[in-house]
Amino acid sequence: MAYKIEAINAYRPRIEQGNTVQKAELIRGLSHATSLVEGSVSLTLGELKFNILEYLLSGRAVKVDGLGTWAPNISLDGKLSIQYRPDLGFDYELNKPGAFTGTIVNREYIGSTSDELVTKWNEDNPENLVAVS
Repeated sequence: MAYKIEAINAYRPRIEQGNTVQKAELIRGLSHATSLVEGSVSLTLGELKFNILEYLLSGRAVKVDGLGTWAPNISLDGKLSIQYRPDLGFDYELNKPGAFTGTIVNREYIGSTSDELVTKWNEDNPENLVAVS
């Protein structure tokens, strides 16, 4: 007997992740887009990180329009962490029709319910059924 989560994970739409963009590639792209030399872009990114951290360490949130908001957070055990909320524009741009150029695995199941995915699993795997409740 299969678990429901196994069936859902088998058929749910998911993004096929490409290689992670590393700092050097990002710097090259920003350099070409801005006509700044790569060293200046690298220094600016480093200073941005340092400045955000300094404000967080003093208990202040940092909002950068177009990027998002970083805020200091603390857990019950006293461990500090950073809460990041991306700018809403990211979701808007990401969801513009036709904007996404990556690969979506199981695209045909976009809009399916979990029960529909379980039914599909049971049709494809009669020897390993998910009990439908």
